[in-house]
Amino acid sequence: MSQSFFLHLVSDSTGETLHGVARACVAQFEGVDAREKFWNLVRNETHLDRVMAGIEEQPGPVLFTIVNRDLRRKLKDFCRDLRVPCVPVVEPTMRELSSYLGVRSRALPGLQHQMNEKYFDRIEAVDFTLAHDDGRDLSGLEEADVILLGVSRTSKTPTCIYLANRGVKAANIPIVPGFAIPDEALGHDGPLYIGLTESPSRLEALRKNRLGEDLEGGLKDNKYLDSDSIMEEVRAARRLFSSKGWPVIDVTKRSVEETSAEILTLLTRHKPERLLI
Repeated sequence: MSQSFFLHLVSDSTGETLHGVARACVAQFEGVDAREKFWNLVRNETHLDRVMAGIEEQPGPVLFTIVNRDLRRKLKDFCRDLRVPCVPVVEPTMRELSSYLGVRSRALPGLQHQMNEKYFDRIEAVDFTLAHDDGRDLSGLEEADVILLGVSRTSKTPTCIYLANRGVKAANIPIVPGFAIPDEALGHDGPLYIGLTESPSRLEALRKNRLGEDLEGGLKDNKYLDSDSIMEEVRAARRLFSSKGWPVIDVTKRSVEETSAEILTLLTRHKPERLLI
């Protein structure tokens, strides 16, 4: 039986950082069920009072990212009186950076989301990625940072979208039996080409799940779901990757985030001058 508890996440911005840290920490504990209460854009005392009322009603540990010193102090004092843990997620890092740099932080919320040049670069990357998803547009590929290739259901699209949100112009091209990819799409010097592969058994399971395992009405003999055909698809894709000398990532036991992390590492080596956003 799992141990259930309330986990309050309090942020003065969108809460993306806080949410990621909380999920990563809770995942390390077996048999627990964290019932997350998410409070974002907390930037004044009125809003903080509502948050504290919610914490008092359903007590539990508090993780927070608030840069305003007065609001931080008020939340900490409240949690101490209520006898619940109150953990500043960003504060230790800011303190160490301030000590190292000899500069005091500005204590302004949401600076990482301001609409500056990097913000618009991310928007441009997302637009590019959506336009070049699933091989729908093979023009302009020379502008890509990364081009992913793989057979159906190797997580090409979600990986590209994740990368785009990091400011990476990512395109993907499916490898489909019987359809040749134009040579000009595979010969650009600028982009980093990466092959994605997966175990045939995992691909078969994913494809059947995608089609609802409804194998009637002709789907039973569909090569898309045939074990031998899938195995040959994977082999053909690997032969292509090998012939081109592209790096290959097996996504069988990887999350999109883990695959993207390896791609970002490869991209850094491919383009050392490329600064990720």
